[in-house]
This record gives sequence, C-alpha cells and structure tokens, in this order.
Amino acid sequence: KVPIKVLINDDKSFEIKVGIPPMSALIKGELGIQTASHNSRTEKVGNLSIEQAKKLADMKSADLLGADVKARVLEVAGNCVSCGVNIDGKDARQFIKDVKAGLYDDKF
Repeated sequence: KVPIKVLINDDKSFEIKVGIPPMSALIKGELGIQTASHNSRTEKVGNLSIEQAKKLADMKSADLLGADVKARVLEVAGNCVSCGVNIDGKDARQFIKDVKAGLYDDKF
C-alpha cells in the first residue's frame, strides 16, 4: 500500500504522484512479517539491525524531519517501538536511550 496523490490543474490536466509506503509497512517488509505486534510492550515480532534502520531512514529521508542520519534513525526507532520490533537485539526504547547517550556514534 502506497499513498497516491492526484493533482488536478485549472486546465483540467492532472498529475499523479506515487508516494513511499508508511514507515510501519517498510519495517514489516524489511523483516518479512505480515503484522506488527498486537501488544508492543510484551510481544516482540522481529529484530532490525542498525544497517537496516539506516536503510529505511534513507528510503524515507524526504518525509522524515531529522536533520542527519542519526536523527532519522531515531525516528525509525520510534516507529519500531509501536510495532513491537527490537533494534540491534535491544528493546527500541533502550536503543533510543543508547543512541542519545552516544554509544552508537561510530555507526553514524
């Protein structure tokens, strides 16, 4: 599923813009799972590597608000929290804390 925009001009011409799928769909596609967790606090459905998180951040970079790769990966991690996905073998919340503490600065 992807967002589609149809722009209609005054002269009745139109333009179709195909967007990028939502982040949750990209995460599920990257992990090869059908559905996200029903209870993200207790049920984890997959594990995303840092490289996969950076890849997703690059794919969605036009839609994300982060100024650099680190900030965009944090946005991906925020989506992982709600989907019930771990990052680098850790809970996504812990991963966010570790990134903010500077433990992953060599990866970015």
